[in-house]
Amino acid sequence: MREDCSKSGINRRTVLLAAGAAPLVALASGPAQAKIAQAGVKYQATPNDGHQCDGCNFFQAPNACKMVEGEISPTGWCSIWVKKAGG
Repeated sequence: MREDCSKSGINRRTVLLAAGAAPLVALASGPAQAKIAQAGVKYQATPNDGHQCDGCNFFQAPNACKMVEGEISPTGWCSIWVKKAGG
């Protein structure tokens, strides 16, 4: 096996550097963040204690969320609700 690697010009250092760089390339290639299931954040289509999705920092009008998957009601709520900046 050692002879095969020598003939191809690949050494252990090259393989280890490539393996270590792969996660960095994946992170730099863009925000491919997975969203959380609605059940995982206890999403409900109704407000909770005066808090609702359209007042949350993660809400994306008209009916989406940066963090939670699926259709989101502007009057809904979930456990990761964060007050909208400046609101």
